[in-house]
Amino acid sequence: METEISKSVAKFLEEKYQLHQDPEQITLQKTKSEFEGELTLVVFPFLRASKKSPEQTAEEIGSYLKENTPSVADFNVVKGFLNLSLNQGTWLSTLKSLSTNKQITASDQTLMVEYSSPNTNKPLHLGHIRNNFLGYSVAEILKANGNKVLKTQIINDRGIHICKSMLAWKKYANGATPDSAGIKGDHFVGDYYVMFEHYYKKEMEELMQRGMTKEEAMQEAPSFKEAGEMLRDWENGKPEVVELWETMNQWVYDGFESTYKAMGVDFDHLYYESNTYKLGKNIVEEGIEKGVFYRREDGSVWCDLTAEGLDEKLVLRKDGTAVYMTQDIGTAIERYRDHKIDGIVYTVGNEQEYHFKVLFLILKKLGYDFWEGLYHLSYGMVELPSGRMKTREGTVVDADDIMEEMISTAAKATAEKGKMEGYSAAEINEINRRIGMAALKYFILKVDPRKGMVFNPEESIDFNGNTGPFVLFNYVRTQSVLAKYGKALDSDQIEAVSFTDKEIEIIGKLADYPKVLQQAAKEFSPSIIANYCYDLAKDYSQFYAAHQILKEENEALKEIRLLLSQKLGAILKNGLELLGIETVDRM
Repeated sequence: METEISKSVAKFLEEKYQLHQDPEQITLQKTKSEFEGELTLVVFPFLRASKKSPEQTAEEIGSYLKENTPSVADFNVVKGFLNLSLNQGTWLSTLKSLSTNKQITASDQTLMVEYSSPNTNKPLHLGHIRNNFLGYSVAEILKANGNKVLKTQIINDRGIHICKSMLAWKKYANGATPDSAGIKGDHFVGDYYVMFEHYYKKEMEELMQRGMTKEEAMQEAPSFKEAGEMLRDWENGKPEVVELWETMNQWVYDGFESTYKAMGVDFDHLYYESNTYKLGKNIVEEGIEKGVFYRREDGSVWCDLTAEGLDEKLVLRKDGTAVYMTQDIGTAIERYRDHKIDGIVYTVGNEQEYHFKVLFLILKKLGYDFWEGLYHLSYGMVELPSGRMKTREGTVVDADDIMEEMISTAAKATAEKGKMEGYSAAEINEINRRIGMAALKYFILKVDPRKGMVFNPEESIDFNGNTGPFVLFNYVRTQSVLAKYGKALDSDQIEAVSFTDKEIEIIGKLADYPKVLQQAAKEFSPSIIANYCYDLAKDYSQFYAAHQILKEENEALKEIRLLLSQKLGAILKNGLELLGIETVDRM
């Protein structure tokens, strides 16, 4: 519909004003509610070519469209704004032609989306929930835009923080395992990380009481020294240390697998820091020869980025060991060589914005053209109403606990509504799981990724307002209406009737879905999809309250409203699935 009108406008401009205009660059807006019409064309950009007033230009374009464009029934002009009223038949044909396919276009691009990337010394927490939901949803949105997508993570399975958990287990566990303790593996290992920090803090306090500064105490505390020695033993391949590392990491991986399954996220390829931390060292040596890096007198290697408004960045320590930047340079190059990808989306919190600016700039300086396809999906911190979380103090809210709480809260809400009669306990549990996870995912994803947010469990489960349960409930309404009708709809046999303003508004919004999907991919923002789904659900709720559907006596009108329900339900389902939300048929 809009494409047809844009092409007609372009043809008129060419013929009448000798102005060549790409139809895709001609923007039609939704007409403001106080004016008559459904679509508005702003004519000011064409005045130089027309050499006429805004009103005259709009009148000429409007007259041409009314005579030559079947979808345009009439028009009115308000200064430089051409408001178009469309034929009723246009709305029906638009409704009939709405595609409910998940993929809107084809692309030859292969993109990689990195998310999660946890440490193997603790369970996933609320921050990881936002990270995983964002990364997974962005990957699904990019797929829906026709791209081939690889989902990946790099697991931080080595380093001093991992050795802290290992040392605490060795000292205090007395051979306990997750099975013997009856604790999920990642939680089990995380408890020992917290335990290490507890004793480490006590040792520091004792040293500071003896006159050391805090910085000195941090380095001289016996526990820290022991953890450092364990790290060196690991790097040197000491068998008993490597064996303990493998055992404890596997406990964590088993725990992660369970959490990811509950989250509904997955990965196509895994990277491990223990395999990648040495990557990049050879590239740094090549960079020195190219003049990208320079070596200082102490042997350390740096990249001078001051000319670009940044600082000098260390890429190799004086002892020749790599830093995170070195690893990330090597990993990015390896990924491109392994998978022949066109771009990478790094889903990482906004505290790492500077790191990625430096990484992308260094790759550019090294001459790797693929740096242009790198994007940092920078997201804000997620907090609870009670405030920030601290891993070392054991005050982090675990992802498993959050999900369990949401499902439990959903169960209470559905029990109060009392609409689960006739369902088995297993079916009720599954519905409650989906509602609880929908509440959690939607609340997290409806916020622009770049903004920080406060997650409020009670607010997220509300069946009214901008929440997952509200959107789900209106999807269920569409399915209930169609199920009660009990017959297949033959859209070819449905005849045109007069549409209400609300029906026209909904059809127009449904027709916008491909554009919404493209915008969400362009901005790497699931919040665009989430809020579009809410708008659809809200419109359908209002439509449902104000219009007869099954009780409508006019059969043609009934079928149109059923078709609208069918199309809206299908597009709503698609949108929710892009957010990782599973739909239900009853709630």
